[in-house]
Amino acid sequence: MKILLVGEYSRLHNSLKEGLQALGHEVMLVSTGDAFKGYPSDLLLKRNYDSGFLKKIKVGLFLLFRYDVTSLSLRNQFFRHRDKFSGFDVVQLINESPLGIQPKQEKEIISFLRKNNHKLFLLSCGTDYISVKYAFEKKFRYSIFDPYFEGKISEKDFFPALKYLRPEYKDLHGFVYENVDGVIASDLDYDIPLQQNTKYRGLIPNPVNTEKLKFEPSVSKAQTIIFHGINRANYFKKGNDYFEAALEKLQQKHPAKVEVITVENVPYSEYIEKYNAAHILLDQVFAYDQGYNALEAMAKGKVVFTGAEKEFLKRYNLEEDEVCINALPDVDYLFGKLESLVLDPEKMRLISQNARKFIEREHDYISVAENYLKVWEP
Repeated sequence: MKILLVGEYSRLHNSLKEGLQALGHEVMLVSTGDAFKGYPSDLLLKRNYDSGFLKKIKVGLFLLFRYDVTSLSLRNQFFRHRDKFSGFDVVQLINESPLGIQPKQEKEIISFLRKNNHKLFLLSCGTDYISVKYAFEKKFRYSIFDPYFEGKISEKDFFPALKYLRPEYKDLHGFVYENVDGVIASDLDYDIPLQQNTKYRGLIPNPVNTEKLKFEPSVSKAQTIIFHGINRANYFKKGNDYFEAALEKLQQKHPAKVEVITVENVPYSEYIEKYNAAHILLDQVFAYDQGYNALEAMAKGKVVFTGAEKEFLKRYNLEEDEVCINALPDVDYLFGKLESLVLDPEKMRLISQNARKFIEREHDYISVAENYLKVWEP
């Protein structure tokens, strides 16, 4: 098959591409690289006017005329290469807004892809209308909206998620669902809100290329090294404030036993290198299942604090704390889980081994690619 992947989050489409290519398929990836993370693409569209003086001009033009020069620039870059985006058996969008531009320009691009290719699929693996609406209506036990409801985040700062509830994005959602042949979820955080949707084709776990991720078994040392990576724009959304408070308590009680590595807003390649030495990785709080960064860290044998709710345990027939630690918005709970690991290196070693086996069993990039093909082909 000839497959076009549009957009990138957390290296998901890159790993899927590698799995599909290993099965003999021709794959092309076009994206903006996911901001500062800088993921590779066969055709990289550059987000211009997003920094310095040019950003001030961009903001001024938008306030005066509702004219988004970044969106127009990306739209023009895409159509400059229009000949490269036709004749595919399958096109998959990473999101309802796959290039992160204004709905009008996203519609133009999606319309072109629909008309010039055989099948069009949507991947639900990031905030979109359905998942945001579900969380905003408090249908989850807890969600990324809790910090917003609690007043930790202003409406302006939470706009990247809230925008999906605006009329223009709701309209984009309707437009995408009218045009796609099916929708696939990457984990339970997106699977749960889609359960009654007629376009939904089911959950396919994130693909992880374990051949590129060397397993590093947990080794007992004088200090337990804990890695905390922060994307400042998502600080409260990921629950980093809970992690930082728990770490402070841990360091005060066990100063000689703990070393904390904290990094902010670093490119993917640097992020990966920074956490190699760690025993424990703090990923996110407001999740039911693991996101991509957590899965890659688990593949390397890190003990990861992330989403691992009862729905996750049931789906994969696991026990609590078997392959990762369910992170909850509770400082004392997080401190207790961290302390128990610091004081029991053998427990860390066992979770580390289980984590790698779990990734190999459920997230192998070639097996996952085969599952995508089964959904795409009928």
